[in-house]
Amino acid sequence: MRRRAVVAVSALIAATALIGLPGRAGSTAPSPARELPAAAFMQLSTSPDAPASSPAAALNRDLRAAGYLGDATLLVERGSAPADPTSRPAATLPSVSAGRDWKPPRYTLTGTATFYNNGTTAMRLPRGTVVRICGAAGCILRTVDDYGPQSPSRIVDMYQPDFFAVCGCASWSGTSTVTVWVY
Repeated sequence: MRRRAVVAVSALIAATALIGLPGRAGSTAPSPARELPAAAFMQLSTSPDAPASSPAAALNRDLRAAGYLGDATLLVERGSAPADPTSRPAATLPSVSAGRDWKPPRYTLTGTATFYNNGTTAMRLPRGTVVRICGAAGCILRTVDDYGPQSPSRIVDMYQPDFFAVCGCASWSGTSTVTVWVY
């Protein structure tokens, strides 16, 4: 029963498309051959040493547009140049009091962080949670997009470049102490 309905709807769509399409555009037969008058053609010399007053040079000069740019055309921009092009306009930024540049976190975790090469940050938090992870070398802002870590002694697993950017430790290090702000 369902297949009949699909076939019926498809047939109606095809019929509607055929009705809405225009007929053939243009003619279906080629144009009849006709002779061109000899006055439509001009004899031109194609030798490289042709004089400048040849018909080809005159023809080209006559057909040039009003805005033709030749070899001697000088392009000038209208207006004046800025007095000091190295100066930049001053931008006024709203003042931010100390400690108020981040919204307050829901809670804070401090513990051990490790890295793994899955390319994600993993915690015991729901996916999509925004966290700020700070270590001895700096802070990063990431979104949790995987679950983990498996060991209860660790609070976060990070992508390897993120881990070394936060911990500031040597490349053979495997763990670091970090603080995680959960937003």
